[in-house]
Amino acid sequence: MRFIAAISLLFVTLFATSPLKANEVNFYAWGGSSEVNSYLRWAQKELKAEGIQLRHNKVADASEVVKQLIDGRSNADIIWVNGENFHALKKAGALRSIADEIKALNNISPELNWQSDFGEPVDGLEVPWGVGQFNLISRPGLFSQKAVSAEALLNAAWENKGRISYPKPPDFHGTTFLKSLLLSLHPQQREVFQQPVSKVDANEWTKPLWHYLDKLHPLLWQQGENFPSSAGEQISYLANGQLLMAVSFNPNDYQTLVNHGRLPAGVERHTLSDKAITNNHYLAIPVSSNNAEAAKAVIEFLLSEKAQQRKADTNRWGDPSVLKRTQKADKSSALLEPTDDFHASWQNYLEREWSARYQ
Repeated sequence: MRFIAAISLLFVTLFATSPLKANEVNFYAWGGSSEVNSYLRWAQKELKAEGIQLRHNKVADASEVVKQLIDGRSNADIIWVNGENFHALKKAGALRSIADEIKALNNISPELNWQSDFGEPVDGLEVPWGVGQFNLISRPGLFSQKAVSAEALLNAAWENKGRISYPKPPDFHGTTFLKSLLLSLHPQQREVFQQPVSKVDANEWTKPLWHYLDKLHPLLWQQGENFPSSAGEQISYLANGQLLMAVSFNPNDYQTLVNHGRLPAGVERHTLSDKAITNNHYLAIPVSSNNAEAAKAVIEFLLSEKAQQRKADTNRWGDPSVLKRTQKADKSSALLEPTDDFHASWQNYLEREWSARYQ
């Protein structure tokens, strides 16, 4: 009887302790934003009440996490991903097919073009979490129009020498700055950049960009010899007056950063070219996850109306919701007129060519 009692006690102990371990979810997500980090701390508290321990593994460079996943050296259960990083993970067969298992996808806005990620079919391997739109944030009066052309930017740089810059590629904000200039320089040929770079004469199509940058760089902050390392650094220079302009991939940042006291009231939002390069950012579960069921529960929560509304609040993160418009939708999440992002293959090409010329 004592033996049976001991065995029973052992089973009770195992079943009492294993759920905590089983429901630990490692979420690899960018850690460079205080607003994002604060939002995820809130999510951790909410999920803890449901018996899930969410660990935010702060990422500086998502490509490093991608390499670790492909090499089988990561404990990630969820990864925040899009673009070239998704393309690499898909090609390596490193992601689970999850779309059919996430019930919250029934509430995704029908206006959201999420089935293609930088020209690469999603194929159920990731689900949309938020919307990114490239935009400029400027001091009042720097630009006279909401849509800023390449020519208008060059004129502003002439009139305000040393007060304009952009993040250094391969920072994705800096690379998207180059893409937006290409769209301004080729306003009628957007479809060219939706194709893989190997399918077009990329050298010919980018010549006007390099000629333009040759004229722009001497007028920039530190004569274009140095660049802010990130959008966050550039925003800090806008805040302290070194620069008159910063860039963002969040269309609500110009409000959120004012609400958080990080930028002065009155800053303005603009598109570079006539429309904003727009893409979605996604959540995916690696094939190697040891806790896929709990990871799916986390994704269901992050796509819930409660979590999406809080995310869209410009007093918090300000990242637009991906859900269908409802009466409760956050009125502050006003999107810019969108245009599709480039095919993923343009990312590496532009970064390589920029570095060869300017580094």
